[in-house]
Amino acid sequence: MRNIILSMLCILTYITANSQNTLSGKIINTENQEGLEQVTIYFPQMEKGGVTNNDGEYKIGALPTGTYKIVASYIGFLTFSDNITIEKGSNTLDISLVPSAIEMEEVIVSTPFHKLQRENVMKVEFAKLATLKSQGAPTLVEGIGAIPGVDVVSTGVGIGKPVIRGLTSNRVLVYTQGIRLENQQFGAEHGLGVNEAGIESVEVIKGPASLLYGSDAMGGVLYLNPEKFAVPNSTEGDINFNYNTNTQGISSGAGIRASGDRFKYLLRLATNSHVDYLGGDGNRVTNSRFNEKDLKAGLGYQATSFKSEIRYNYNRSNLGIPEEVGLQTTSRTPDLPYQKLDNHILSSNSKLFFNNSNLDITLGYIGNNRKEFEDHHHHEEEEEGHEEHEEHEEEGEEGAALDMKLNTFNYNLQYHLPKSGKFETVVGVQGIYQTNENFGEEILIPDATTQDIGFLGTTHFHLDQNNDFQVGLRYDHRQIDGKAYGISGAEDYIAPLKRNFNSFNGAFGYKNNISEQLTARINVATGFRAPNLAELTSYGTHEGTNRFEIGNSDLKNEQNLQIDLALEFQNEHYEFFLNGFHNSIKDYIYIAPSGTLMDETPVFNYLQQDAILYGGEIGFHLHPHPYDWLHIESSYQTVFGELQTSEALPLIPANKLTNTFRVEFNNAKGWWLRSNAFVSLNTTFKQGKVSTFETVTPGYSLLNAGLGGDIQFLKKSMNITLSANNLLDKKYIAHLSRLKSDEILNMGRSVVVGLNILL
Repeated sequence: MRNIILSMLCILTYITANSQNTLSGKIINTENQEGLEQVTIYFPQMEKGGVTNNDGEYKIGALPTGTYKIVASYIGFLTFSDNITIEKGSNTLDISLVPSAIEMEEVIVSTPFHKLQRENVMKVEFAKLATLKSQGAPTLVEGIGAIPGVDVVSTGVGIGKPVIRGLTSNRVLVYTQGIRLENQQFGAEHGLGVNEAGIESVEVIKGPASLLYGSDAMGGVLYLNPEKFAVPNSTEGDINFNYNTNTQGISSGAGIRASGDRFKYLLRLATNSHVDYLGGDGNRVTNSRFNEKDLKAGLGYQATSFKSEIRYNYNRSNLGIPEEVGLQTTSRTPDLPYQKLDNHILSSNSKLFFNNSNLDITLGYIGNNRKEFEDHHHHEEEEEGHEEHEEHEEEGEEGAALDMKLNTFNYNLQYHLPKSGKFETVVGVQGIYQTNENFGEEILIPDATTQDIGFLGTTHFHLDQNNDFQVGLRYDHRQIDGKAYGISGAEDYIAPLKRNFNSFNGAFGYKNNISEQLTARINVATGFRAPNLAELTSYGTHEGTNRFEIGNSDLKNEQNLQIDLALEFQNEHYEFFLNGFHNSIKDYIYIAPSGTLMDETPVFNYLQQDAILYGGEIGFHLHPHPYDWLHIESSYQTVFGELQTSEALPLIPANKLTNTFRVEFNNAKGWWLRSNAFVSLNTTFKQGKVSTFETVTPGYSLLNAGLGGDIQFLKKSMNITLSANNLLDKKYIAHLSRLKSDEILNMGRSVVVGLNILL
């Protein structure tokens, strides 16, 4: 006890001593030497900062000693980034920002070194959620699909999941609130279960990220960054409203953020309600309606050498599963069949700062309750061996054909070692403990427990101003224990399962600044994925896919090797990028028809075979100086995927060309502060390379447009947006639409009006 008290006193003494350390200075415009107001100055590692006053001056207190990265950013200026050593007492740093037509850069959070994208060895796509929302997408995942190299597998409008360079579901890992999202993502008809409210930005790693995140990140990572807390000693609030003419969709929300010197909190509420969407032929797709309620809350504490925050998210979604174009109605209550989802996400992130090093501890819990209701299910009483399952059914909601509870506890500890010369090194341990239980009448996957642990180390070596290297190594172990279901020898019997999967993975990256404007990157990385429960144990009809699926308990790890090449050029007039990749996958798991029937349903088996994917993205952005308000953007993306037998892989996106013309104006005076407008033409080409159970999809072009701006009214700042997608009401079916087999059209013309008021 005495030792504990002495340790606590030492820690308090260390924190008190460091609380006197401050950093102050002035930020000016290089061209006229005048102070810049409202410049954000920020320590990414500490997640601490402030803004400049009317004279361009700032002061940040309670800083720990050591060397840390500092970033200063302001619209219309090149983002400043450098390392600064904080010593005891008062520290000073004056910064000169250079005017630039290049859009403001952000710190990348999904990689461990918290650098700007231009400093990163690994290529990461970044997008502000406000920018994606201004394009009129009805859901978060539909908006993410606008990022080059990213597509969406959709079931109507309400259900969608990301596809990164031809890989999806368990091959793409999603992070939210700093923890991995687990929500039965093996199902193609299982959406994210995350509402856009309270999401500030998204980052996409296109390629193997198993080094950083382990299994399921072999195809890439979608990283959702939550909104930040308010700056110290301030309070902010907002209310927002959106209306979609196609789905008569009503989205509304409100939020408040407040911060003192040390404590801070935030609270956000949101609702979303849509009727059946209209296809391009003017008919509503029956039971494509959906609604959701969302709550996000956060509490933070920040001292000098310690910071901690706890975030909680509850999401309730009711999602209709469309099967036909039938009864025309504007009801907002889903009919059978439909999904009812409850998601609880609780996360905690704490950081301890030592002299030139820090420890980052992230803990999380996700409770996912998935219920599916059908109009044709029935319940048969079972004989002995099902007593436990019958007890579960009594606890389940009456009428739920499928009722699965997935509880996931995860942890992520990363230690940032003291900087040694030009080396920055991070070591860590990550893992999950997961249980799956069934309470419904039907079983898709058995009750099971999954345990996972991984050890990693990665180093960034800054050789000189033009050359950076990054290397890393990781080891993972995953154990899956599945319980038996049914009676041995019966047709629906699922045998007990106990499998262990192990994998070593590594990554190497090199970035070279060929010139001040031209940057080249090469990254070589391996990734892996352990087979999921559905692939290992399935035996029965999967209603969402109209298939009788048979799993394979002997499946091996998927293992891949991907090579990425990236070339970027940017100056004050235009930007250009060229990305290429080659992804070789050993023991790729896929499902294929056997040519037989079971209960009048086609039988599909899970098989393994080597596969390759390759392709890339190319694009440019023209913003001629001095006409910085003018933007012309174009991008093209392509991906090819095939098995070793030359048979095409399923769910490979069609080639896509996007051309956008937009204008942006800033007006520092008057009531109209900022305005913007855009017109885009999205051309999707014919997809003729299809797998055994897919059909060829014709090409199509969609015309989109929008405008918006920020205004000052009654001393309140308001953002108004008006966007229209599929302006010409085109009749089309996307290749990645799961309603394609029923010849159900995608959404026709939709106009979205949005209003956001800052309180």
